This record gives sequence, structure tokens and C-alpha cells, in this order.
Amino acid sequence: MTTEEHPYQMTLSLNVLRHLGLGLYSNVAAVLSEVVANAWDADAEHVYISIDPDEKRVTIQDDGHGMSMDDANHKYLLVGYERRKEEALTPTFKRPVMGRKGIGKLSLFSIARTVEVHSVSKEGKHGFVMDSDEIEEIIKDGGEAQYHPSPVDAQSIVIDRGTRIILTNMKRKLQWTGTHLRRRLARRFSIIGSLNRFEVELDGKPVTVDDRDYQDKLQYMWTFGEVGLQSREVAKKLERLECRSGDVEDQEYRIDGWIGTSFTAGQLKDPDTAEKIKESINKIVIMVRGKLAQEDILEEFGEGGLYTKYVMGEIHADFLDLDDYDDIATTSRQRLIEEDPRYQALKGKLFSELKYIQNQWTELRNKQGAREALTIPQIEEWFSDLDSDQRRSAEKLFGRINQLPIDDNDQKRQLFVSGILAFESLKLRNMLYRLDEVSTENLGALNDIFIQLDDLEASVYYQIAKERLKVIRKLQGLVDEKAKERALQEHLYKHLWLLDPSWERATHTEVMEKRIGTALKDVADSLSKKQRNARIDIYYSTTGNKHVIIELKRANRVLSTTDLLDQSSRYYRAARTVLSKMDKGNEPLEIVCVVGRELRDWNDYPDSEIQSRKSLQAYNARVVNYDQLINNALQAYQDYVDSSERVGRVYRLIQDISEQDVGAMSPEVD
Repeated sequence: MTTEEHPYQMTLSLNVLRHLGLGLYSNVAAVLSEVVANAWDADAEHVYISIDPDEKRVTIQDDGHGMSMDDANHKYLLVGYERRKEEALTPTFKRPVMGRKGIGKLSLFSIARTVEVHSVSKEGKHGFVMDSDEIEEIIKDGGEAQYHPSPVDAQSIVIDRGTRIILTNMKRKLQWTGTHLRRRLARRFSIIGSLNRFEVELDGKPVTVDDRDYQDKLQYMWTFGEVGLQSREVAKKLERLECRSGDVEDQEYRIDGWIGTSFTAGQLKDPDTAEKIKESINKIVIMVRGKLAQEDILEEFGEGGLYTKYVMGEIHADFLDLDDYDDIATTSRQRLIEEDPRYQALKGKLFSELKYIQNQWTELRNKQGAREALTIPQIEEWFSDLDSDQRRSAEKLFGRINQLPIDDNDQKRQLFVSGILAFESLKLRNMLYRLDEVSTENLGALNDIFIQLDDLEASVYYQIAKERLKVIRKLQGLVDEKAKERALQEHLYKHLWLLDPSWERATHTEVMEKRIGTALKDVADSLSKKQRNARIDIYYSTTGNKHVIIELKRANRVLSTTDLLDQSSRYYRAARTVLSKMDKGNEPLEIVCVVGRELRDWNDYPDSEIQSRKSLQAYNARVVNYDQLINNALQAYQDYVDSSERVGRVYRLIQDISEQDVGAMSPEVD
């Protein structure tokens, strides 16, 4: 074959193509980064990227020095071409060359089947097309083969200088690119911008430092070297800056860059609602020669402290890619070889810095948490009543709450409330030693302790009552009988306090449940068809030091006292039989029938309802109407919440905090 017949030639194996091309990178941004890096090495000043989702085409064009046909064959199409052996700096701008292994161009095949290259240099213009399906067909037997890309008519090449790459027959969807791709490109390079005479445009709009979209999230920042100081200039809402350069510089392993912490942990999730993409920036990226070398080194440390949920950073470590040393990058070009001594040195340096940052961050957030909590007048009043030692402990408590990765102001408010309750509880435990000091001459000390215990108990129960009112109001808002029936089924058996506020929590034992459950099932099976149809469910539990059987009737059923007496007597006898066999025959037993309508015979004569209830009491049974149950519960808990006769200091504090909006206590972050 002559050069005239096949002007372009690529030699590679199918194994190389699959591992270094088809599966090299997993996302479009990583692939395009390789093309942008090539443009940097070509001394380009501008790179233009355009995405056409409709035509399923991606075009990348630069204004660099381009390639001659000889360059295309012996450099671009030569897989594994080691450029740095020939030039470590670019000819025009003396830029440190990014390319090293000569395999980046194969990454294009991981997102596109067809790659068309146009290039214009001092020697003229030319172009060629590569097709991954054709390449695989030629080397399908797994051996090495020569592939000849198809030439492009030079007359069809319209660029004046540089290189244009056109990707078609895409393997990946392109509709999500937009903002997400711009952000990822901005984060993958630190050399983009006028300062380095290297501009990148995506769909006609320049990619800038602001596209990284994290500088306004930084609350505290620790910088290293000049790169770190430059980054500080665009940190728009920074509250504290510390330069660490003097502590981390050395001749062999010098680092630049920065590590910062955000205002809230939630800020480190990138929400792209329209594109349905979320990418965490809770990471420390490693940059080498201005290009991303590793997505995240933070995960390597296995740090469990809360501060790590707020950390992000960009560390430049050019010592990892010196020309005279072995390549430290893995084949995928997205990670570094962890066993390399240079990587281990970097990890050691960063680990030391992270421990320092952890201590500083904890102290800063503690102070901030105390400041925020004390902007709430009720907490400030409570705080002022503490002694000096207690105040220090309270400040630590508020600081720890402020360290939690919670962005919602209502949640933080509840944590402040819970924190104060916990503080009071711990304070009381520390005071319990005073019981040993109580004597006939000092009964006042005992009284003080129990007054505070009552106060704390009222505060806790206030919180419980508020939550229960939410459940009751939800039930009260249901008008449809069937909906109310379903809701009661869902809530009643789990929350027996709806029937009686004194029934705090049901307790269960497997033996009791099994035995009484079996007995009640036997009774239910013995009921008439009409009785079985009238019954929704039957439930047994122990609560309030008694055994309780609950039967929930259908909302639309109209029953009589006789119906309920018949069923209640059967349940009563069955339960009593089981309890007697377990030596619990004398323990209280109650049967509650929850009905949707009044009983049929309650209006037969003036006191028929009274007589009906008395007859049911013979079996410790009572009837509760759906609406009556809900209204009674609402009244009981609302009366408690509204009552102020026994309100103590902590109770008032909790009530006031719970009822006000404390949205202003945390700084708003866009």
C-alpha cells in the first residue's frame, strides 16, 4: 500500500481500543477535558465547544498551531506517543505540556462512534474521519492491525487555523449538558481565563471561574501559596481567611491551592433541577499543571468528623508530574497511583492540615452557634441565668448543634429546644448529689430539686402535646367517613393516647399477644355473618397498667347495644380465661368499641343512652364515637397546651421558642 492510497494510518489492537478508548472515561466532561488539554498544548488562546442535541453532534475547535499531516500520523494517530520526550514546554507561550501518555485522543470513542478531525497549520489544511465500528471490524480477531482513517476533502475545511474535532453518532445523551457541563469544565481546569491567555467557550458563552459555583459557599478558608490567595479574591462571602503557606511549603513537595468549609452541608450538593443532575462538591480535588488529576482525595482519609461534611478544596501539586519522573497517573487519567511515594507524601501533608482545620472549624462553629442561639431572646434570657461554668457548657452545646449538617431553620430550632432540655436534664443529674445533703434543717434543698424536675417534665410534655395536636388536627380535618375510618385504623392502634391521654405507650409481650390474639380470633370466628361483617378489626394491647381490647366498627354501620353486648361479653370471657391461666386474672381489663354512628337504641326513651352504657360496663366495655374521640382528644391536649397555671421557666422558654419563627438566626446563603 502506498501513502497516496492511505495517507493516514493508526496501528492499535482491539484490547487497546476497548480499554483505552471505549471504556476510558465515564462522562462527557472528562472526555472534553482531554481535547481542551490538547488545545492548551497546541498554544491555543481560544477553544470553542458547541453542543447540538438535535443533530447529536459535539464540535470542539481551537486556534492553536494545528497539525501537519506528518504530525497527525506520527503524533496524534500514534497511540502512546510520549510528547514530553520531545518538548516539555509549548513553542509559543512556553506552557508546561499537559499531555504525557498519548492516549487521551482515544477517550473520544467512549462517547462517540465517529470522530472527524480538521486541522490547519503552516503546512496547510487536511482532515480525516475515524469510525470505531470500522476499527473494531478490522481488528475483531483480537490481534494488532493497521487502520486507515478516511481523508476529508481539504476544500470542505473552513477553519483558518488550529484544529476542529467533530463528534457524531453519539453513544451518550446530550440533553443534560448545559449548566452542568459548564460547571464541570470550569472545575477541571485552573488555567482557563485571560490571565493565562486561554479562553474556553461553551455554546457561545465563556467558561469562567464563577462557573465553578462554589466560591460564594465558602465560610472559612485556608490557603496555600499564590493559587490559594488568588482563589480568595473570588470568595464572595468569606468570613475568615488563614494563610497556611509557611507551614506546608518545602522544596520537594510544595502545594498550592486552598481548603475551605461551607456555611451549610447542603450547599455542597449541586442541584440542577432542570437537568436532574446532582453532583457533590464535598471533596478535595487534586490539580496538576492546571488540570484535574484526581476527583477527590478527601475520601482517602476515612475521616468521620462532622467537619468533613462541610469541606471542599482544590490542591495544586505539580511535583506529582515532573518530566524526569515516572507518570503517576493511572491509565484512566482520573486518579493517581496510590502506592507512589509522592502520593503518600501528599496524603501525609494534607492529613496534617485537615486535623488542624478540624480543630479551627470546631472552635469557629462553636462560637458561631452560641452567637446564633443567643439572638433568640428567650434563649438569651435562659443563658443569662446560668453560672459561668454552665455558660461555657451551654456554648459548647450550641456549637455542637451548629456543627450538625442541618440546613433547615425549623429543624435547627427544634434542636436548640431539645438541646436546652438535654442541658437541663444533665444539670439536674449533676445536682442529685444534693439529696444526700437534705436534712430536717434543710428541707428547702429537696423542694428546689423537685420544683426543677416538675418544670423539666412540663417542658418535655409540652413538646409531646404539641406533636399530638398535629395528629389530632389531621384526623379532625377529615370529613369523608371512609377516609376517617382508614385514618383511625392507621393511627388508633399505634397511638392509644387518642382514647385516653393517660395511655402513654402500649407495651407488648409475644406470649400475651399470641394467646389472647388466638382467643379473640376464635371468638370472632364464632360470630354470626352479620356480626363479622360489622367488625373492621380487633386489637389487644397493654397500657396504663391495664389490658385493653379495641374494636373499630365501620363508619357506616348502625349497631345496637345488644350487638355490642354480645361481642363484648365473648371478648371479655375469652380474655379473662387466658389471663387467669397466666395468673393475671385480677388485672384490669377494658373493652373499647369505636363506632361511626350512635347506637340504634340510644333514642328509644330519655335515658336509653345512659342505660346502654351502664349495661356495657358489666363487661368493662365502653362506646366511643369517631368524632367524639377526636374532639375529646383535641380538647384534652389543647387545654394542656393553653394552660399557664403550672408553667415554669424552662416550660415558658420551650413554648416561646417553639411558637416563633427563628429563620433569622442563621445567615441566609444564596
